[in-house]
Amino acid sequence: MNSELVLEAKGLAKRYGAVVALAHGDFGLRAAEVHAMVGDNGAGKSTLLKLMAGAVRPTSGELLVGGVPVSFSSPRDAQRQGIATVFQNLGMIDHLDATANLFLGREEYLPVPLKWLGILDKRKMRAQAVEAVGRLKINVRSVDALLGGMSGGQRQAVAVARAAAFGSRAVIMDEPTAALGVRETAAVLDMIRHVKAQGIAVVLVSHRLDEVFAVTDRITVLRRGRTVATNNTADVSREDVVGMMTGAFVPSI
Repeated sequence: MNSELVLEAKGLAKRYGAVVALAHGDFGLRAAEVHAMVGDNGAGKSTLLKLMAGAVRPTSGELLVGGVPVSFSSPRDAQRQGIATVFQNLGMIDHLDATANLFLGREEYLPVPLKWLGILDKRKMRAQAVEAVGRLKINVRSVDALLGGMSGGQRQAVAVARAAAFGSRAVIMDEPTAALGVRETAAVLDMIRHVKAQGIAVVLVSHRLDEVFAVTDRITVLRRGRTVATNNTADVSREDVVGMMTGAFVPSI
C-alpha cells in the first residue's frame, strides 16, 4: 500500500467556549486506502470529520494535504485541494436529475458568448455523468432520472459519484449506510471498493463495525475527544476495537 499521506490531522482541537468538542485529533490518510474513523457517541469523530472537510475551523492543531499545511474556511476550499465530503444530508436537490446534482455548483457552460447568457453545456455534463457512473459501477437507471424518485441507496450513490468525480485525492463519507437496508448497504460498500480502485483514498466514518471490517485497510479509534489508536484492520479484532472505544482495552503506544 502507498504510504504517502494525502490528508493528515495533527493535534486538531475544537472548543466552543468552555465546551471541548475535540481535545486532540490525529488522523493520517494514505493514498488509495479506506480508513475508518470510529468511536462512541461524543467521541469527537463528527467534529474531526468536519475539521478535515473544511466545514469547521480548528481552535488549534494542524491540517496537511500532501504534506503541505492548509487552512480550510469552507468545504469548497477542501474541494479545491481534492478533498470531497459526502455528509449525511447529502446536500442535493430532489427536483433535479442525477446529472444536474453531480454538477451542482460546478456547472459547465457553453463557450462565450453563450456562457455570458448562462447557457449550460448539458451535453458535456451528461456525457461526463455517464462516464462517472459507469466508472464507479453505480446502479442508477439513468443519469436523466430525478433524484426525488430514487431509493436511498441510489441517492447515496449519486452523492458518492459527485464526490469521487471532484475529489481527486480523497472522499470523506459520513455514515453512508446509516439509513439503508442490507441490499443497498452492500451496494454502497461495493462502491467504496470501486472508489479505492480508482486510486482515491476514502475516510469512512461509521458505527457499523461489520462494515468497517469488510472494506477498510486501517481503523482509527476516538474516545472522549481524543485519538487513542490507529491499527491495520487485519491486526485487530472487533472486540479490540470495542474495547478501545469504551476504554476497557488500552492499546500500547
